[in-house]
Amino acid sequence: MLIHPQIDPVAIAIGPLAVRWYGLMYLAGFGAAFLLARSRIKRGMSGDISYAVFDDLFFFSVLGVVLGGRLGYVLFYKPAYYFSHPLEILAVWQGGMSFHGGFLGVLLAMLYVARKQRIGWLAITDFIAPLVPPALAAGRIGNFINGELWGRVTDLPWGMVFRGAGPLPRHPSQLYQFALEGVLLFFVLWLYSSRPRPRGAVSAVFLIGYGVLRFGVEFFREPDDFLGLLAFNLSMGQWLSLPMIMIGIAMLAWATRKE
Repeated sequence: MLIHPQIDPVAIAIGPLAVRWYGLMYLAGFGAAFLLARSRIKRGMSGDISYAVFDDLFFFSVLGVVLGGRLGYVLFYKPAYYFSHPLEILAVWQGGMSFHGGFLGVLLAMLYVARKQRIGWLAITDFIAPLVPPALAAGRIGNFINGELWGRVTDLPWGMVFRGAGPLPRHPSQLYQFALEGVLLFFVLWLYSSRPRPRGAVSAVFLIGYGVLRFGVEFFREPDDFLGLLAFNLSMGQWLSLPMIMIGIAMLAWATRKE
């Protein structure tokens, strides 16, 4: 049995100002995506995406992640609470971000840039997809540092006791997600996209890969206490991942049929 290290969530404090590890992980994720993208452009792996197009895309994608992630959490997970306390929607420092909401926000950002720059939307999504997993990995490390989003009770030797989660050891599901959605998915997408693929295929592999990995890891993650398990004993994360898997399969079939 392991004990969570209980790292101080505040990395730097200067008077009343505090910089939290979670925020730094978001910056690290954005930074990794930025550097990887410019590397792909430099190596001629970006298709129609130039440095100027990417700078535009990066700005609006960051907005999409932050705004979509927050609004997704509000609408998917705690709508009744936030509709009763609307000012707290702005209190992002209290936590509460949804990957699926951020994903939708980035999709809208990419659609906007595609129309603005007159570039095919799928060309942009194929370019962005391999850049996403490192940002996901950074976010899960932030969750682990905060000691939040812990897993279900387990008797496995690496079970971990988290502060606020009771005395029983639990799956460190944040680290599972770091390894699967962050590291494994990154290598799969990076290798798959290193060779020419049909338009939309890389995006499809991202949707299938993330959806399957997230669906699986949710069996080890403790459901949100204010939601619990939903129909068929599936969590909200699993229900939100199912459409990603189905759309990804349909996209991959469509892309490869065109080949």
